[in-house]
Amino acid sequence: MCPLPCCQGMPPRERDLSPGPLALVGSGEYLPVMTGMEGLLLRGRPARYVQLPTAAAPEGEQSLRRWLDLGAAQAERLGVEQVPVVVRDRAEADSAGLAALIDGAGLIYLSGGSPTFLAQTLRGTAVWDAILAAWQSGSALAGCSAGAIALTGWVPSMRALHREPDPGLGLLPSLRVLPHFDKMLGWVPDLLTRALMHPPAGTTVLGIDEDTALIDLTGAGHTWEVHGRQQVWTLADGPRVGHPAGTTVTTPLTQLARAG
Repeated sequence: MCPLPCCQGMPPRERDLSPGPLALVGSGEYLPVMTGMEGLLLRGRPARYVQLPTAAAPEGEQSLRRWLDLGAAQAERLGVEQVPVVVRDRAEADSAGLAALIDGAGLIYLSGGSPTFLAQTLRGTAVWDAILAAWQSGSALAGCSAGAIALTGWVPSMRALHREPDPGLGLLPSLRVLPHFDKMLGWVPDLLTRALMHPPAGTTVLGIDEDTALIDLTGAGHTWEVHGRQQVWTLADGPRVGHPAGTTVTTPLTQLARAG
């Protein structure tokens, strides 16, 4: 029996009442350090862990296989079923068969790679509509690294520094997220400057350290709790403010995306 507080031995929740939890993760998807966080998202939900490695598709089949192997190991630790949904391009993202795999998920997870590719591949497709429908019916939805960025309305180009940002999947349009925040600015020094440049009114810029997550158990995208070994940072033109594990971060109420 899985010792973690996921779905083992718990009755199914009413899945037509409200959206499921949301999670934005700085790094560590499918790794032991984040098992407790992923178990929390699965708590009281079906033992079906849907994993989309789409962001890694440009890196080739070996990278996709690596993500699926990591996901299988995490599903085994949690005592749940791994459900791989391998979407490599927009044609596959419009596959009715792949979209059908998402129904009944306890947790849907978008893992790392290219946030721009992820957003452009899923946006407006059958798979993305299925993800939204499942989340609106109570499935938890998480994005890590590229997945966390893509869930917002601002996806910066990591290679062409002057290219216009992609609008993302737009589920959380009032957020701009910088994952791997404790290391990212060493990799892309001007990324914070670009994130703070001309944000629309009401936008919150968040830095999420590695092995750290923001979780909104209500699914409203407004009141988040910090989980993990490091901090989440709220960023503005003035001093950055750190929020350690166990503290709450409040972001503006937003009109969340809807399926269809």
